[in-house]
Amino acid sequence: MSDLKAVSERIDALESRLMFQDETIETLNKAITDQWLKIDVLTRQVIALGQRLQEAEAPAPDPDKVEEPPPHY
Repeated sequence: MSDLKAVSERIDALESRLMFQDETIETLNKAITDQWLKIDVLTRQVIALGQRLQEAEAPAPDPDKVEEPPPHY
């Protein structure tokens, strides 16, 4: 009977550990998912800022050089 009790206690301990591990895995999974969403938003922001920087660095048209309309106008 003592062996049966020991086995039952071991099974209870394993079930308890399994529950804790399931909760921990679920918490970690949620944290990773949240981080990926934030990384995705930040990546899009970096791309947009890079495009704005390229536009800002593009040579501005010379204000002294005003294009005249072609003669047929």
